[in-house]
Amino acid sequence: MRHTSRNIIYHELIGLKARILSSPDPGLVDFEGTIVDETSNTLILEAGSRQKKILKRATTFLITLPDGSKVKVQGDRILGRPEERVKRMRRR
Repeated sequence: MRHTSRNIIYHELIGLKARILSSPDPGLVDFEGTIVDETSNTLILEAGSRQKKILKRATTFLITLPDGSKVKVQGDRILGRPEERVKRMRRR
C-alpha cells in the first residue's frame, strides 16, 4: 500500500525525510533529516554525520512522502512500536 497523507500514521517511517516543526526543545525546531530508526517513543533523524534522537510526544513533524508530497504529523499520533502501528492498519 502506498504512503498517503491519510494513512501515513500506519506505515513504516524509516527512510522518509522529516523536519521538526515544533518541539518542547526549541533547539530541535527546523532540524531536518532522514528517519533511520524508530522506537515506541522516539524517532532518530540523521543529517549528514549527525544523528538526533527526537521524542515523538509533543513534537510535530513535516514528513516528505516518496511521491514528494509533505504531511504534517503530530508525534502523539505515531506513539507506540512501529510494528504495532502497521498491525493497526490491517485491523482497520
